[in-house]
Amino acid sequence: MKYLCGLYTLLFGVAVLLFFGLLYPHHLHYQEQYQLFLFDSTYVWDIVRLPGGVADLLGRFCTQFFLFAWVGAFIIALLLTLVQLLTLRLFNGQWSMVNNHWFYGLTFVPSFLLWLFLLDENALLGGVWAVLLTLLAIWGCTLMPKGWARRIAILVAIPTLYWVALGGSHYHRYPTVTPYLLYAAWSSAVILPLIARFFHRFQRSTQPSYIVPLVSFAVVTVVMGTIVWNNTNIKAEKVMQYDFMARHQQWNRILATATAEKPNNQIGVTVQNLALAMHGMLADHLFDFNQNGIAGLLPDVQSDATSPLPTAEAFYQLGMIYVAQRTVFEAQEAILDFQKSARCYKRLAQTNLIIGSYEVARKYLMALQKTLFYRDWANETLLLLGDEAAIDKHPEYGHLRKWAYKDDFYFSDHVTAEMLESLYSRNPDNRMAYQYLLAYYMLTGDRERFNQFMSAKQ
Repeated sequence: MKYLCGLYTLLFGVAVLLFFGLLYPHHLHYQEQYQLFLFDSTYVWDIVRLPGGVADLLGRFCTQFFLFAWVGAFIIALLLTLVQLLTLRLFNGQWSMVNNHWFYGLTFVPSFLLWLFLLDENALLGGVWAVLLTLLAIWGCTLMPKGWARRIAILVAIPTLYWVALGGSHYHRYPTVTPYLLYAAWSSAVILPLIARFFHRFQRSTQPSYIVPLVSFAVVTVVMGTIVWNNTNIKAEKVMQYDFMARHQQWNRILATATAEKPNNQIGVTVQNLALAMHGMLADHLFDFNQNGIAGLLPDVQSDATSPLPTAEAFYQLGMIYVAQRTVFEAQEAILDFQKSARCYKRLAQTNLIIGSYEVARKYLMALQKTLFYRDWANETLLLLGDEAAIDKHPEYGHLRKWAYKDDFYFSDHVTAEMLESLYSRNPDNRMAYQYLLAYYMLTGDRERFNQFMSAKQ
C-alpha cells in the first residue's frame, strides 16, 4: 500500500511537470525575465534581512532557472510533490490511517492550491517555499519526543518561521494583493492532518484497502484538477509566447505561428509585423495577417512592464536606439515589486554600447557578470567597450549604430510618419524603416503621402 500511495504522488508530480512544461512554459519565462538574481553578498543580505526573506531568496534562486521552461516545470513539480509528502507525513506517519481513510486524497489539496496559485503570472515562487519551510519545521517538531525539548523547539520555531517564511510580503508581484490561495494552502496543510487524526480515533481497525485511497485520490484529483483547468489562462500564455519569441529573435517561428493562428492581440500583432519586416515581407504581406491599425505596428508606449517590451524590440531593430533605451528603462521601472530585470539589463547594456555610453553599459554588464546564465554573454560584451572597429564590424551592433538617429529631436509616445521618414532619409539602406514607413501609410490610409513617397523613390 505504501508503494501504491507513492505511485499516486508520482502521477501528481508528472501531471504538474507536463502542465508547466507543455501548457505554461512562457509563464515561466515571464517570471524569469522580471528578476535579476545576483550571486552577490549585498544582494542576498538585502533579501534575507527582511521578514520572509529566506523563502523569498529561495524562490528567486529557483526562478532564474525558469529561463529553461522544462527545468522550471521540474522545479515546480518537485516543490509541489514535497508539499504533498510533508502533508502526508503530518498524519503522524500512520500508513493504516491513509490506507483506510477517505481523507487520504486531501493530502493533495495544499499542493493543488499552490498549483492554482501559480497560474497567476504575478504569483511568486517564494510563496511556495514559505509553505514548504513551514511544513518542514512542523514535521521536524513532531519527530521530537514529547516533553520540554519539543515545547522549547516549538517556541523557537514560531518566531523563526515568522522571520524566515510567514512574515513575508514578497509572494505576489502586486504589493497590495493578499495571496489568499497561498494562505489557504498553508492552512489546509496544517489543519487537514489534525482533522484526519481526530476522525481516525473513531475508526475501527480494518485490513488495508486499495479501494479507499484510490477513490479518495481520484475524487480530489478530478475536483481540484477541474478547478485548475478552468483557471488556466491560455490567452495570456499565447501573448507571452509572442513576447518570448521576439525577445529571442525567433523570426521564423513567429511567422510560422502567426500564419497558423493569426494573432489578434496587440503584442501578437506587433511581434508578427516585426518578424515580417525582419524578413523583408512587411509591405507586401501586411494585409495577409490580422492588423490592429497603427496600434499593431508601433503601439503607443504604456506605463506597464509588459506591453512596451515588444514595441521596444521594434524600435531597437529599426535603429531607434535612444527610443528603445528609454522604453526599456521605463518598462523596468514599472515592475510592480521593484525588482530589476535580466532582460532589460541586457538590452540596456546593448543600447548604451551602440550609442557609445560605455561606462553606463559597463554598469549593466558588471551586474550581469554576477548572474548564472548571463555571465558569459556579459564577459564577451565587455570586450567590445571602447573598441570602435569591433563594434562597427559586429553583425548586429554595427548596422544599428549606422542607422541610429544622429540629431536630437522631440519624441512623443505616439510614433509619427515624420519620425520614420527622418530615420529612412538619413540612411536609405535602412530597409526596416522603409517597410515600416510604407506600412504606416497603408494602415493610416494616407494614399497621398504613400504615392508621393513611391514617386520620389522612382
